[in-house]
Amino acid sequence: MTTATTSTPNVTGKPAGGNLRFYGVWLIGVIALIVLPMIFSSGGSLTSFSLIGIAIVFALSYNILLGQTGLLSFGHAVHYGLGGFAACHMMNAVTSHGWPVPLPFIPLFGGIGGLVFAMIIGWVMTKRAGTVFAMISLGIGELVASSSLILRSVFGGESGVTTDRTALPKMFGWTFGPQLQVYYLIAFWLVLSAMAMYALTRTPLGRISNAVRDNPERVQFIGYDPHVVRYLAFCFAGFFAGIAGGLAAINFEIANSAYLGAIQSGLVLFSTFIGGTAYFFGPILGAILVTYLQLGLTSVTSVWQLYFGIIFIGIVMFSPGGIAGLVMMHRPLVRAGTLWTVIPSYLVAIVPTAALAFGVILTIETIARYSGGDAINLFGIGFKPKSPVTWISAAVLVVGGAFAARVTWRRIADAWDRAATVARDRGYLA
Repeated sequence: MTTATTSTPNVTGKPAGGNLRFYGVWLIGVIALIVLPMIFSSGGSLTSFSLIGIAIVFALSYNILLGQTGLLSFGHAVHYGLGGFAACHMMNAVTSHGWPVPLPFIPLFGGIGGLVFAMIIGWVMTKRAGTVFAMISLGIGELVASSSLILRSVFGGESGVTTDRTALPKMFGWTFGPQLQVYYLIAFWLVLSAMAMYALTRTPLGRISNAVRDNPERVQFIGYDPHVVRYLAFCFAGFFAGIAGGLAAINFEIANSAYLGAIQSGLVLFSTFIGGTAYFFGPILGAILVTYLQLGLTSVTSVWQLYFGIIFIGIVMFSPGGIAGLVMMHRPLVRAGTLWTVIPSYLVAIVPTAALAFGVILTIETIARYSGGDAINLFGIGFKPKSPVTWISAAVLVVGGAFAARVTWRRIADAWDRAATVARDRGYLA
């Protein structure tokens, strides 16, 4: 799972140790999904894990476009939402007609819903890439989202389409009423979808999609049509996004216009880019972080979207490779045994960096709550928005933290250069 999407195929095959590590990572992931509910068994934890699983499938589907093929989409939620509506309609049809279709098969119909729409609109959309594709995707996304409030027979208007997952035929005695059973259903489709999408990156289509992303003119020169490649990638992305939408419909037992909106498209873009598009596990990390922050911040502050924006800007400016890029930067140093020389600099930089972050949070919350006068509880310390002490504390933390952090970051850069030089001399860093 940690293989870069742009790596060159290994014609001679992987060594035995590499195969063991590869299958070991997947096995650890499966075991973690099985064990998590046994450790965190509360209803809130199971709901959070279910939402994270759905977000991971959605983010990985988006990375087929952005990371694999270089297509920036602002309307990927269309396939997610249509998959959710298709799943709801299918569940209601199974209930009313008595069809022998158990609930675990329903996400497949959500995927078909996303795939059909991708096949219909994709051929025209993928004729061009870059800004043209991004703007078309934004327009179509908003068009479908607004149509969902008009076509009530299909989308149910503002109230959406509701369903009852427990009314479907049982499978292995499971009614899928308890959240634990729904979690394991989502985990099953998460593993299946992740394996399928990873396998897709190793196929000739996945390789040629990388080539189209990097140099479409050269791809056309060697006999491939970039338009066809982009179209096929678009269809696969729509299919897996539809599966994610079907899982969401099962989890919430409803599909509404919020599934199709720009906010949903923005969240998957944040998740994928923050996690990192160059590595397969990047969107997984991003989906976990963004979903966790969304669930945690919404109950703490009313300006949680602002924090998302700050995190996104910080990643774009200081780490374009995302969290996965930051993690994988250290792999050559680990192999060369020089990472320990950088760790002391990291530890020194933690304090001023944390002070800067606390200052920014205090400033934002003070401004947001100034008119209402609500007290601010920052890590157990109380602040009053209209108190001069609060403003002075925020200014000291921001200014002092920024100055000290800048000095310590330079120390990190120097330590990193020395460690990287040694790693390069030992042949671990190109």
